Amino acid sequence: MTAAPATEPATDSVEPGTEVPSAKAPTQFPFASLTADAGAAADPVLVEIVQGSLASVEMEVETAIGRTSRSPMIRDAHDFRAGIHDRLLRKLTGRSYSALVHPIARDFPLEEMRPGDVFFHNDVYESEGGIGHLPDLCVTVPVFHDSGDGPEVVAFVQAFGHHDDIGGAVPGSMPSHATSVFEEGLMVPPIKLWDQGVPVRSALRIMTRNSRMPESLAADLDAECSACLMGAQRLGELFDRYGRATVEACFDAIIDRTTQTYRREILSKIPVGSWVWEDYAEHDGVDEPQLHTQRITLTRTPAEDPEGERIVIDFAGTSPQAKGPINHCGDYSDGVFLKKWLAPILRNLADTPERMAELDVNEGIIPLIEMRFPPKGTLLTPEFPAPTNARTFVILRLLGVLAGVVAKAVDGRMPADQETIRYTGVYGDDMEGRPYLMREVLGGGSGGRYYADGEDTIHVVPDSRNLPSEFTESRFPFLVEKLGLAMDSGGAGQFRGGLGYEKHIRMLKDGHFMSIADRSILACWGVKGGQAGRPFEVVIDPDGPNERVVEALADDEPVKAGEVIRIRTTGGGGWGDPLVRDPEMVVRDVVWRKVSPEAALADYGVVLTGSLDDDTLDFDAAATEQRRAQVAGDRPEQAFFHRGPGYAQLSGGAEVADVDWL
Repeated sequence: MTAAPATEPATDSVEPGTEVPSAKAPTQFPFASLTADAGAAADPVLVEIVQGSLASVEMEVETAIGRTSRSPMIRDAHDFRAGIHDRLLRKLTGRSYSALVHPIARDFPLEEMRPGDVFFHNDVYESEGGIGHLPDLCVTVPVFHDSGDGPEVVAFVQAFGHHDDIGGAVPGSMPSHATSVFEEGLMVPPIKLWDQGVPVRSALRIMTRNSRMPESLAADLDAECSACLMGAQRLGELFDRYGRATVEACFDAIIDRTTQTYRREILSKIPVGSWVWEDYAEHDGVDEPQLHTQRITLTRTPAEDPEGERIVIDFAGTSPQAKGPINHCGDYSDGVFLKKWLAPILRNLADTPERMAELDVNEGIIPLIEMRFPPKGTLLTPEFPAPTNARTFVILRLLGVLAGVVAKAVDGRMPADQETIRYTGVYGDDMEGRPYLMREVLGGGSGGRYYADGEDTIHVVPDSRNLPSEFTESRFPFLVEKLGLAMDSGGAGQFRGGLGYEKHIRMLKDGHFMSIADRSILACWGVKGGQAGRPFEVVIDPDGPNERVVEALADDEPVKAGEVIRIRTTGGGGWGDPLVRDPEMVVRDVVWRKVSPEAALADYGVVLTGSLDDDTLDFDAAATEQRRAQVAGDRPEQAFFHRGPGYAQLSGGAEVADVDWL
């Protein structure tokens, strides 16, 4: 198999303040089908069997990795994904996102692959957009079937995950002040890590030699390679059972079914037209905090459009690439990774939450989304060697930008803004003098929805979780004195934003705190009258003699033995006017310690009576009605989106952006 080069000829970079037109990304791996009729003749019962088998294999691969890996980030936090792809590189499974097979097929012809081969890469700029930062290590195993002419590649099993350390300037390989990818760790373009079932020891030794945690890295890689080889065997058995032609027809049917379902149930909910909205990352670790813009112009084309009924996502107006590590390489391979990354947001348009949960995101969504990118030199089109380790600030913000621009198109029937992923941790020497690194991905609140409150302490990475206190206290020199919901962190609304975490860590030995986090100035926005949530905050030694607020991007903040690190994660934005929230729900939230009595009055206009102490808490209906009428009469006209007070801090005093009005 051959493919076009990974990049187009370089164009001039974008100068700050320059508005440049966008262009459709070049298609280097065209979308196609395995069968002439795109699976139309496949037996529908067998299609269900094959689809269930794929989901089972994917789950078995992830279970094997979780049980046999060694690092806390993989084994306990579950920050890894598996995926199954066909020989045309199309993702077949839809339970979660995954990386891409494209860079492997680009560099290694399929006809030269052999059973037992395992391929590896983590190079951001040679991953076709599938790898966002160097700690995400990806292994790919081809699946073989012999139809009589010898083994041929028929599919791929892949896994990628966030590993604790791959070298670079700081422990954890995520230097918050990096100005070059060379500071971020070891870059490995696509290579063969196992050759026909035999590990390539020289390559493994290079990688472990560059890691501060070589034993856990070696164990994690072994777990991932072995699990994918097992998955390839399971998938090969599926081809042996039903035959190649039958299984490939089912693959086509699975993908085509997704295309038709999204066209019928999702695309139909967006009216024909164009809308624009933008949101921002607040800092890049190098320059002073500022608004790093990510803008989307969304166009819904009509059914009679010559290029087909679809949505066009245009990123023109996105800011120039940052000096610091918040850039993301999104403009490769027709933006195919970003299409699958952003598509789950569209599921919120489903008729019911239950139906939304049933909708997979596989390669079938690709024909329905066109992406247009500005020239090289922006946050989404960075030029090598721009740093990328905190690219979550951009790609997670894009989820919210897409939700916001769709909300403008559908009168707000989308969730408010959700939590932003963050990495926090401590490192140093333990009580026996051995070096340690503890990092975790604490979640936050999701946005309120037009039918329900947001969820508390969700994690953007599917199935991931915070590290258990029992585990961390037994392994690292600190105590977890508190882990609970952060009161008042969710944005007020008719449907309240979900709450973030509040976690207190008391150090037993001197160490260092590290953080890669966004949303410490800007908040998760509210929509259609809903208010923004509370931002991320870290305070060391709260109420103590050395109390200090730590910047959200920190590599090595010293923490003395006995000091407490208080971490509060973001709350989701609220949906709808908080003055129309059912007062009974507000009383319930106060009883559950999700909303304070002060916020019940200030944000919701609910006048409480009774006491929490003796279970007599209630509200005065007449006084509440009067209070709400007074607040509603005094407040100025509100924009469609509410960004919170941090936006004015970075915008020069403006409380809303021009795009925040309908």
